[in-house]
Amino acid sequence: MSAISVRYWAGAKAAAGTAGDVLEVSGPITLAEVVARVVALHEGGRLRDVLAVCSTLVGDRPVASADPALVRVEPGETVEFLPPFAGG
Repeated sequence: MSAISVRYWAGAKAAAGTAGDVLEVSGPITLAEVVARVVALHEGGRLRDVLAVCSTLVGDRPVASADPALVRVEPGETVEFLPPFAGG
């Protein structure tokens, strides 16, 4: 079995209560599946709401406004969730 690494930054890290998760997979899954699985891992919190406003990277590819149900995540890749933040 292979894995997909998930990394949370800033407010997403706070909402998840961890810097990351590892999802065991037997093949590629969609970004929507990644989100559903990590939300299930951290039930009862506000992670779903935080992820809804995050910028997302799959590997080094920004997802932008792509439909998460159509974004393919391969075993071995890393998905990163970056909430909006102020600064400059």
